[in-house]
Formats: sequence, C-alpha cells, structure tokens
Amino acid sequence: MKQWKFLILGWFAVLLAGCATVDKSVLMTPPAVKTGDVVFKTAMVENEDAFAAGKEAAEALAAKLGGTVPHAVLMVDCFDSLGSKKKALAGVTSVFGAEKIFGGAVYGMYTQDGASDVDTVSLLALAGNGLQVQAALTENMGSKGLTIENDEPALSAALGAGGAAVAQQLPNIGKSDLVILMGDAHSPKNQYLIDGLQTVAGKNVPVTGGSISKNDGLTFVYYRGKMYSDAAFALTLNGGLSIGQAGRQAKSNDEVISTANEGATTALKALGSVKPAALIAFDCAGRMGKLDNLSDEVTTIKTTMSPAVPIFGCYCAGEFGPADTTIEKSDSVSTGRGWHAMFSALGK
Repeated sequence: MKQWKFLILGWFAVLLAGCATVDKSVLMTPPAVKTGDVVFKTAMVENEDAFAAGKEAAEALAAKLGGTVPHAVLMVDCFDSLGSKKKALAGVTSVFGAEKIFGGAVYGMYTQDGASDVDTVSLLALAGNGLQVQAALTENMGSKGLTIENDEPALSAALGAGGAAVAQQLPNIGKSDLVILMGDAHSPKNQYLIDGLQTVAGKNVPVTGGSISKNDGLTFVYYRGKMYSDAAFALTLNGGLSIGQAGRQAKSNDEVISTANEGATTALKALGSVKPAALIAFDCAGRMGKLDNLSDEVTTIKTTMSPAVPIFGCYCAGEFGPADTTIEKSDSVSTGRGWHAMFSALGK
C-alpha cells in the first residue's frame, strides 16, 4: 500500500511540475513610445522535418530582425500530424523561447516570398518600441463536438462566453488599434466568438484573424508556446497605428484572384498618406481550394504594393474582419465570415 501511495504522490508531483511550466498568463508589453518605430518581419520555411522547419523559419526571422527583440511572434503551420505540429512549435521556441509565440494550425500560408500548403511554418514578428502588444487566452470553451444543426443555443452560448472571457482580460480592448483573434470556431461558428468579444470590446474596434484548421480534429491554437484545443486568444496592437481594412468574398479561381487584388488595394488606400509597414491577410481555405495555382493569389497581392512591405497571409476555417460590402451590410466594423479574404494594412 505504501508503495502505491508513493507512486500516486510521485505522479501528482510530476503533474504539478508540468502544470507549472505552462504559461497561460496575459502578455502585456511596455507602453508604445509615441514617436517610436514599428517593425514587422516575416519568414516561411517548407521542410518535411517539422522541427527543422520551425527552427529554420525562426532563425531566418531573427536574422531579418537584426538584433531587434520581438514583442511577439505569430506562428502558423500546415503539418498534418499532432507530433509534427509539436515539433514545429518546438523548433520555433528553440530560437525565440515559448512565451512570445502565438498562433495556430491552418491549411496553408503565404508571404511576399511565395505560398505553401504542406509541411510549412510561417512567422510574423511584431516588434519596435512604437508598438505595444497584449494577449490573453480562453480555453475549455465547451464548444467541442457541438454543431449548429443540433446544438445552436449551447454552441452560441459557449463561444460567446469564450469571446467575452478573452476580451475581459485585456484592458481597454475597445480602444485597440487592431485586435487579432484566433480560435477553434469553424465558420459560421466564428460569428458567435466575435459576438462575445464585442460584448466587451464594442462593435467599432477593428478585428482580424481566423479560425484554426479542423483537419482530423487537430484544432490547436498556440499560446505562449503551448498548444490548446477548444480555445481562443486575442492579441491587441497599440501605438497610434493606422489601420486600413477590407474584406472580399469569392468562390471561383478568377474571382479569388481579382478580389485579392481589389481587397489589398482597398486596404492599402485606406491608410491615406501613411506609409504601409505590413499587410496581414486572413484568408479562407475554401478560396485556396478554388485556385488553379496556389501562388496566384499572393502574386496579385504583391502587384498592389511595394516589394519592401512584408505580407503575412494564411488560409483558415473562417475569418474575422469586415464583411464584403459588395454583398452585405453589417452594423459591426468586423464580423466572422467564411469564403472571405480579410486584409489589414498597418502603418504608423
């Protein structure tokens, strides 16, 4: 009996030690310097060796930063297995540490250097003393396994509460320059998640982001270097940023390409005289599936802007941003939609 007691106590100690290494706390970097710089850099690496892909992408990103320490790094990957996703995440954290890594599993991605939908890690660094970053997580939302067809009241309540819970942890979220929201809420469920966030943040704050992929149930968000399912996080950017946004819907090859060009152009023009520092795009996996050539969408986006402006795009299971105004009207600046490309141009 004593032996069993010691074994149980031993396992309990191991569990406590493991829990102690998991950082679920709110990220809050120092306030932005009004006249400070904002720095956005990207890196993308395709490699069947998931750890190598993560490590090489992180090393390439660090080289581009040239010694600037990022506030946070947004990471997306399109590896198929749980083991590979863990290795990819470990590769990135081996360079930047765990606490600064946020993101999730997606279907594909693109940067100014190209596009990929297999065995790839893509990173976006958020840096500069002119930028403040905050982030918060909500987990165990209670939405896993629920469907709109059979469980809509419970599903909308669970995701709404999750969206509100993450927003409540971020002071003055309603005054943010931009909110990046990622979660386990496949479209059209994603509208319930942003509805909950907006009960706290209001309907006028610009939001972008996407729902993580649902392949084989591997629905994981990455928060401070750890993996969570049935979860969501919000990451806010502040520092007097100018934000230009546009959402465009399409369901055919030619329309995907043309709306990508139009949407990116509209978002960039909305900056006015402010020089763009980055273009972030949360795109739909359905749009990706309509492309005859995967690289065509990012190729047309690149024609709208200077080659010096970094592009960070990923293909999701539902997107957050402005609804396509050529199709519908909304009383919210940002919504949860599918079949959209949500563009956010950032400048200061």
